[in-house]
Amino acid sequence: MTPRERLDQLERGENPALVARMRSGFAVMFDSQFLPGYCLLLASPMVSQLNDLAGGARTQFLHDMALLGDAIRGATGCKRVNYSIYGNLDPFLHAHVIPRYDWEAAAFATKPPMQIPSELREAPEHAFDAKRHMELIERIRAGLPQ
Repeated sequence: MTPRERLDQLERGENPALVARMRSGFAVMFDSQFLPGYCLLLASPMVSQLNDLAGGARTQFLHDMALLGDAIRGATGCKRVNYSIYGNLDPFLHAHVIPRYDWEAAAFATKPPMQIPSELREAPEHAFDAKRHMELIERIRAGLPQ
């Protein structure tokens, strides 16, 4: 699915990974929940990168990213939240908002999440499942401003 198709699906309310519509875009659950509560903030309207946003729009995206991090932290009890904006693989503005936990393996606890081996990150038991993750979505949603 292209980024545009995903945003259109979110606009129509047809994506089960939707956490919330925020002022700057959509908060969604990441495809793998190897770190429970891992979310993305997808900019809408779609732009290529943070530098394409000016003034208030840029500030709003970064503010929403932090609000999402606050909500994830409250919903999961994680010890900290990591924030990343890349756009190298999917060249549209989206932020990774990633909870980090005390229970993570020492070998990976200080590394960026994408350096955790893919066989661990993408293990079937970590795949996002709307039914299984609904309670977590609701807890994150409840922590966001209305």
